[in-house]
Amino acid sequence: MSTSMFLFQTSVPAIWLLIVVIGASIHSARSTKLPRLEIWQRWWAVAALGCGSAWMTVSFLLFPGIMTTAIGFQQTPFVTEIAFANLGLAIGGFRAIHAGPRERITIGLIAGMFLWGATIGHLYQSFAHGNWNPGNTGGVLLYDVLIPAVMIALAVRSRRSIAPSGAGASSTAG
Repeated sequence: MSTSMFLFQTSVPAIWLLIVVIGASIHSARSTKLPRLEIWQRWWAVAALGCGSAWMTVSFLLFPGIMTTAIGFQQTPFVTEIAFANLGLAIGGFRAIHAGPRERITIGLIAGMFLWGATIGHLYQSFAHGNWNPGNTGGVLLYDVLIPAVMIALAVRSRRSIAPSGAGASSTAG
């Protein structure tokens, strides 16, 4: 595989991060209705977690051979489980658009358990078995680590801005 093809394939998951940065930047520069923090939380939840996970759901269900080849794994029934786990993350991401900070933290933690676990699996496969396939390294690691981490960080910041005394506010205006 050529270097340019490898770089392209390994960067595909990072497209969702780029969409968030561009979309949230434009939206927050133009919006007078929502605070910037709220705009970034919504973009991160919907575009990165929701749409990114929906894309993974469709990819694993409709193109399992392409996905397993890109990752460097065998095609097994586990591919369907990955698809439906991603569907759950997508639903959480879409739900988070109107969720309060506490629920967004929970959605981020749920996403983190799956995606950070996947990160450990990808790193193990890379170092223990020499699996440096584009779907096992690069952009997928960035995606898997950053999506839940940023969701949690933004929601924690939002929660602190709503309830600086530590009293828990469970929702924000949608």
